[in-house]
Amino acid sequence: MQWWERIFMGNTLLNWLIAIGIIVITWTVIRIARVVLLKRFKKFSTSTRTTLDDFIVQLAEGALVPALYLGGLYAGVSYLTLSARVERLLQIAVMVVVTFIIIKTITSALNYLISNALGHNAEDIEKKKQARGIIIIVNIVLWVLALVFLVNNLGYNITSVITGLGIGGVAIALASQNILGDLFNYFVIFFDKPFEVGDFIIVDDKMGAIEYIGVKSTRIRTLSGEQLICSNTNLVNARIHNYKRMEKRRVQFNFGLVYNTPPDKVQKVPVLVKEIIEAQESTVFDRAHFSAFGQFSLTFEIVYFILSPDYNLYMDRQQAIYLAILNAFKKEGLQFALPTQTLLFNEVPFARPELKS
Repeated sequence: MQWWERIFMGNTLLNWLIAIGIIVITWTVIRIARVVLLKRFKKFSTSTRTTLDDFIVQLAEGALVPALYLGGLYAGVSYLTLSARVERLLQIAVMVVVTFIIIKTITSALNYLISNALGHNAEDIEKKKQARGIIIIVNIVLWVLALVFLVNNLGYNITSVITGLGIGGVAIALASQNILGDLFNYFVIFFDKPFEVGDFIIVDDKMGAIEYIGVKSTRIRTLSGEQLICSNTNLVNARIHNYKRMEKRRVQFNFGLVYNTPPDKVQKVPVLVKEIIEAQESTVFDRAHFSAFGQFSLTFEIVYFILSPDYNLYMDRQQAIYLAILNAFKKEGLQFALPTQTLLFNEVPFARPELKS
């Protein structure tokens, strides 16, 4: 008997040498390809503006290369004659590693797609922070499904386990329905986008800027400085005024003149106000009318638009218009009406009683 024909652990030494040779040669080829090809591709990816090649490099290093090493190891070991127990352990190990690589690839691709879809601007960075909650939830679901897949393929009956989890899940859902409601409404806020971080909103009698959108609640920085924390369910069900998406602001104001104003001057007021508004930048005049006979004044109604949602710009233009109206009315001799009330008395002659003699 030759030395390579000797039996060691159920296989000849020749079979062991061939198996080890397969593993060594395969791993050497993978190593050379990784150093030559992957290194060059990584250098190429640094000179491009796209992120797809960077993702491919990351995916190759994190999933493809380990999978190739595993394939080389499995090819070498498969050449040997193994006992049923060892072969079963090998299959379990391969199944676990392959499942891990597949789930790792899916989660990496998901993270890349979401990150690439949201963009890279300053506002998009806030969206990415908001998307982290969804990514974590999706990753948890994928890993749970992978665990169930592994347990099922290992030969265990998971029907009773899933049934128990279903009953327990119903009980947990009933006990934590408010939390789950906020969680689902978080998805609604993320995909429907009724508001985003930085938007100025009014909810009921509260107003402020969105500071943070979380899985359970949203934080609003109010005008007075404190932080208002609202559940996602309350925000989704409420009527929200989002001022950031306002393209232009409609402004209406009224004033009154005294009743003794001459009719010719009353007729000049709408034209005068129109000229004042049209002289301002970022404003569009709509209408000016003598609208009503008030209790103590001749009432005028003015409407114009500010071509910007900026509140400070609105206040600046409104102040300039008011000052211009004051100056113009002073030159024209027009007087604003003040709340007054006139009392009329009927004179009754005083009756003197007759004197008796």
